[in-house]
Amino acid sequence: MKYHVIEVSDKRTEREFMEIQGRLYENDPNWIRPLDSEMEKIFNPKKNKMFAHGKLCRWIACDYDGKTVGRVAAFVDYETAELNDQQTGGMGFFDCIDDRDAAFALFEQCKMWLRMNGMQAMDGPINFGSRERWWGALVDGFSEPSFGMNYNFPYYKDLFEEYGFKNYYNQYSYLRPVSYDNFSTVLKDKAERVARNPEYRFEHLSKKKLSEAGRNFRQVYNKSWVNHSGVKEMSEEQAQKLVQELKPIIDERLILFAFHNNEPIGFFVQIPEINQIIKHINGKFSLYHKLKFLYLLKIKRICTRIMGLVFAIVPEYRAHGIEAALVMEFAKTAFKPGFQYKDIDLTWVGDFNPLMMRFQEQIGGKIYKTHVTYRLLFDSEKQANEFKRCPRMGRTREKSTQKAD
Repeated sequence: MKYHVIEVSDKRTEREFMEIQGRLYENDPNWIRPLDSEMEKIFNPKKNKMFAHGKLCRWIACDYDGKTVGRVAAFVDYETAELNDQQTGGMGFFDCIDDRDAAFALFEQCKMWLRMNGMQAMDGPINFGSRERWWGALVDGFSEPSFGMNYNFPYYKDLFEEYGFKNYYNQYSYLRPVSYDNFSTVLKDKAERVARNPEYRFEHLSKKKLSEAGRNFRQVYNKSWVNHSGVKEMSEEQAQKLVQELKPIIDERLILFAFHNNEPIGFFVQIPEINQIIKHINGKFSLYHKLKFLYLLKIKRICTRIMGLVFAIVPEYRAHGIEAALVMEFAKTAFKPGFQYKDIDLTWVGDFNPLMMRFQEQIGGKIYKTHVTYRLLFDSEKQANEFKRCPRMGRTREKSTQKAD
């Protein structure tokens, strides 16, 4: 073989796993280096709660001159693996030169390790964590990535598909300008009907009530997502950790909750597109870089784009126009003079979610990026004859999708 695969097991291989991405993309003007600290959290059992019910292994691929040419990770979440038709693990954080032998050696290592850990299939490239980050291979729209979204070379699609992976679902990212144009009449009528009903109310998040926001988020999330395609229930601890992690970058104007008789029934969570800042600090987050980050975010206010993280409505309210009302409520803020943001990168939507795709179009969103989540069944006969794409959501189970589907 032209390449050999080495498990990440010491400081040298950990460093190579992190640095190979920078060397591969150093001449690509669109690539933005993710924060090293955010990446390292994923692989640290003390910081990533997924290790409590799962495991992960990483590898680098080297040529026989010792040069690193690729990397990958494989992982198992035992709480979600069995929610599929077959025990399904994951692979991700794949980067590689344009060479089938190198890529296939990494894919084969993932397959072998997952089989040893009881898996019968693997999805990838995905995250050992929540779906709003590092999910899917970019296949169309090779421009600067949004925060937490994968960016890769166009040839990755061929490497995955030539190895045998099949398209499990497409992930569509929508973009629209911050303007009153392009809202459909249907959307406006729905929103006005909800606004006339005193049983409904809408509130922006308050930083003074983050614990309450975490509880409301968890309640809506669990009702909206649990049991769909391997999604498990969010704990109170996870919800509170999430809102605390977002606290430094929260713009209260960008997060809205919907209530019916004081019960939370939906949310629209957006943040400033911080990759517009991260590209100026090259993945580093020392004290100096943190101060620079906050200066560019709070003082210079260089973020001109909003990034949608998650949009969800609990199932029994999905035919009530709540999603339209949330959007139009946000519009009241967005269209005020002095609003700094010019564009909204809307929450990505899986093609298993046609109602949410239609809604994104009704609010004027246009697809500008497509990622693909692939699946490989280890039994080649089943992969050829029994492979099934992700099931579509029906009206009663229609969910908003996140950067996290």
